[in-house]
This record gives sequence, C-alpha cells and structure tokens, in this order.
Amino acid sequence: MGNILSRLLYTLPAVLLAISLHEFAHGWVSWKLGDPTPKATGRISLNPFHHLDLWGTLCLIVFHFGWAKPVQINPWYYKNRKLGTVLVSLAGPGMNFLLAFLATFLQGVVLRVTGGYVGQAGYYLYMLLAYIAAINLGLGVFNLIPIPPLDGSKVLGALLPEELYFRYMRLEQYGFILLVVLLATPLLDRPLSLATGLLQQLFWWVTGLLL
Repeated sequence: MGNILSRLLYTLPAVLLAISLHEFAHGWVSWKLGDPTPKATGRISLNPFHHLDLWGTLCLIVFHFGWAKPVQINPWYYKNRKLGTVLVSLAGPGMNFLLAFLATFLQGVVLRVTGGYVGQAGYYLYMLLAYIAAINLGLGVFNLIPIPPLDGSKVLGALLPEELYFRYMRLEQYGFILLVVLLATPLLDRPLSLATGLLQQLFWWVTGLLL
C-alpha cells in the first residue's frame, strides 16, 4: 500500500500537468490561427479538470501512456486548413516533449547542485521531475500513433488525398476499441519503449551539453 501511495504522490501531479498543458497547447494554437471554438468551449485553460478523460487518465497513471478529452476545433477558420490542422495536432505532443526536456534538464540541475547527495526533500523533487519527464514522453509519443482520434491520425489525415482521408477516418468509430486492445497486449510495448527511451537519451545528452 505504501508503494502505491508513494507512486501516486509522484504520478498524479505529473499526469495533471501533462494533460493540462497538452490540451491547452492544442486550443491555444488553434485560437491563434483564428479559430474561436477552443476559447468558446473553455478549453484554453490550465485547469486539468477541463481536459480529463477518465479512461485516458487511468491509462496514463497505470501504463504511462494515455490521452485526454479532445479539444473541439474548426479548421475552416484557418487560412490553410491542412497546415493549420497539422500545427494544432502537433502542438499537444510538442508541449509534452518540451515539458519532458525541461524536467530532464531540472533533474540535471538538481544533481549538479547537490553533487548527487540530494537528501529527502531533494529526492522527492528529483523523483517528481523523473515522473514528469516519463509521463510527458509517454503522452507525447502515444499521441503520435496514427490511430483515430489520436493526434497522429489528424496529422496523417491532413497529409492524405481527400478520397483516402475519408476512408481513413472511418476507423475513428473503432479507434477507442483498437487503442484499448493495443494497450492491453504487448504489441506496442517495444516500439513505445524504444521511442521514449531514445528521446530520453537525447534529452539527457542535450542536458549534459548545457550543464
């Protein structure tokens, strides 16, 4: 029980931060491109409870891979609908990767300042930063999978010819079931772990250069 509570102490703040800023980034970029929908629906907000999806949040806590409630957008407001859709779709994962890098960098700062002897308070801070990095990496990478309604599907859909796009988006009605099946089986374990591991190594390498 103690281990579970300890893990939740690190996981919950990291999950709420990752989800809030992921969806905020989607809404903010869409709004900046001329779409009033995210602001009208209250999604340009850092309040995590505006963005939580029950199953996606539980998956994030348990598997470190998951999703949030999608932000409603209207691409017809964009000057270039395809480019706008790609930018808005990439904004969420991009924010997660930025947060993961900042958390990794701050881990490096903690180690540099303390010389590796962090103490109890420093240990909590270091572990919280580690969870923030891991969960943001997981959320960012997972959302780039091209399965509707994940962000990767919107990027791919914007790049497809119109005829193929409509065929592809028919998968959306099966998307949630497919995601649950994939998360419940080991099919995604290796590719997701490989992608997050490579990004984590890259962030530590850049941190080493900066410090």
